[in-house]
Amino acid sequence: MRHRKTHMRFGAVTAAFALLVMLGAPLPGRADSKLQVMTATTDLAALAEEVGGDKVSVESVARGYQDPHFVEAKPSFLLKLRKADLLIVVGLQLEIGWLPPLITQSGNPRIQIAAPGYFDASQYAQILEIPTGQVTRAEGDVHPLGNPHYWLDPENDGLRIAKAIQNKLSEMRPADAAYFAQRYASFEQRLRQADQRWLAEMKPYAGRKIVTYHRSWPNFAKHFNLDVVGYVEPRPGIPPSPQHTLQLIGQMKREGVKIIAVEPYFDLKTPNAVARETGGLVVVLMPSVGGDKEITDYFKLFDYDIAKLKQAFDATR
Repeated sequence: MRHRKTHMRFGAVTAAFALLVMLGAPLPGRADSKLQVMTATTDLAALAEEVGGDKVSVESVARGYQDPHFVEAKPSFLLKLRKADLLIVVGLQLEIGWLPPLITQSGNPRIQIAAPGYFDASQYAQILEIPTGQVTRAEGDVHPLGNPHYWLDPENDGLRIAKAIQNKLSEMRPADAAYFAQRYASFEQRLRQADQRWLAEMKPYAGRKIVTYHRSWPNFAKHFNLDVVGYVEPRPGIPPSPQHTLQLIGQMKREGVKIIAVEPYFDLKTPNAVARETGGLVVVLMPSVGGDKEITDYFKLFDYDIAKLKQAFDATR
């Protein structure tokens, strides 16, 4: 099961971190007045930058092309977390396999869980796919608190998270509250305008059925009125089996589904095989800012994915 197979050796990372400190490796200083913000993902970093502007210094631990469930630890992460004033996390156990040990071993009391500098963005988002009843490992990497890929809804979640970040930054720096409020207001206006354009572009494809590799897209699909009818994974985090793949091929043929959306960090072998059997098309969509070099901010993330989807839908009419 992918989610429970950690790719990190925290003992080695901690030893390297301690060695750097003992050798006198300089920790970043507090020379300026900027708030030092670390985020778990690039999407949260993009939102924090929109609101914080030049009053904050923001950096993400994960890169946009990485699976956010799995991030390999590096000593540099500990150094950066050690000097952070604020840590913004996705939550809902998305980072459970890699981030909690880093937080503990950073030795930074400001960002420990429940400390004032620990900020769980999921508390302000619209959470979908919250399991009912008992959740067991037989179901795969099911998140017991709900689907953590909530940032892919620009209106209900992008704005909610940005507003919550504005409030948090204002709490930490009251003297800059008006600045953060102005930054958020500008972001809200620009995002609402962009979303009107995105919704108009996607309107001709309303109700189209698609298959995705992982359960990364429920918030995106809900906002843009797409119908996700199946998954390449038989269960979250479990590789596709031959039996499940045959069942998926049959379902796609019966329902006329032609689009298979795949995140950039998954193997394309099975999706390509399914596409060949169904006359479908594999589309690599980016779930995070930075997943492609042209996706440099939150707006460009949706520009990119919507352009890819439109092209795929038009090619498979």
